Amino acid sequence: MTAEKIKSLPEAIEQVRTWQEAGEKVVFTNGCFDIVHLGHIDYLEKAQALGNRLVLGLNTDASVQRLKGPHRPVVDEEARARLMAALSFVDTVILFNEETPEALIEALKPDILVKGDDYTVQTIVGADFVISQGGRVETIPLVKGYSTTGLIEKIKESF
Repeated sequence: MTAEKIKSLPEAIEQVRTWQEAGEKVVFTNGCFDIVHLGHIDYLEKAQALGNRLVLGLNTDASVQRLKGPHRPVVDEEARARLMAALSFVDTVILFNEETPEALIEALKPDILVKGDDYTVQTIVGADFVISQGGRVETIPLVKGYSTTGLIEKIKESF
């Protein structure tokens, strides 16, 4: 069941440690993933390919509202978590309520931290920590023309 991929923080920490002890490289990324589109799929596939396991930190509804405004997310956190967990290249989903995943990154200690190329290594939250632990930080080129905000605007314009 995909719901089994959705973990609490203690469960996720234990899972990551088990993978790392088995010699697997754990990749971590995060985001809102509201209204899943091709850009998300492409990004997550490429993120997973950088290691053996992909852990996805997913903003809670309250966190998304603080970041994106009162009308977001469009899709609630339970549905977003299940959708992300259903993807074969996502191994674990963990919800976080903070505005940044810094505490989550420090708790999980991933081997590789990934964000889209709309960030630089210097602006990625948790990058310094991951590098200090011997890990690495990567950026992935985003597919042009795909964003949830853009999709919402396009839908609004069609009415």
